[in-house]
Amino acid sequence: MRGMSALHLLAENNFGDTRSGGLAGPMGLFIIVLMAIATVLLIRNMTARIKRLPAEFPDPAAEQPGAAKGAQRADGPADGGQTDGESPAAR
Repeated sequence: MRGMSALHLLAENNFGDTRSGGLAGPMGLFIIVLMAIATVLLIRNMTARIKRLPAEFPDPAAEQPGAAKGAQRADGPADGGQTDGESPAAR
């Protein structure tokens, strides 16, 4: 009989009366509806921003030819690393 009382103790509802008030269902529905509305508005905003983007972005290396050579070798001179007249293949 002692095992039965332990089972009753574990199965006891310590969360209060779940039937009084009845606010959990409508409040949960309200939160879900608000989240759905926020998601729809967010998707619409992101779609509008994506449509405003250009189809292709300009190549930054094509706009500044001097910057492209300097970006290739960060440890060498900006002229491509040819200081003594050697070709890059001879190195």
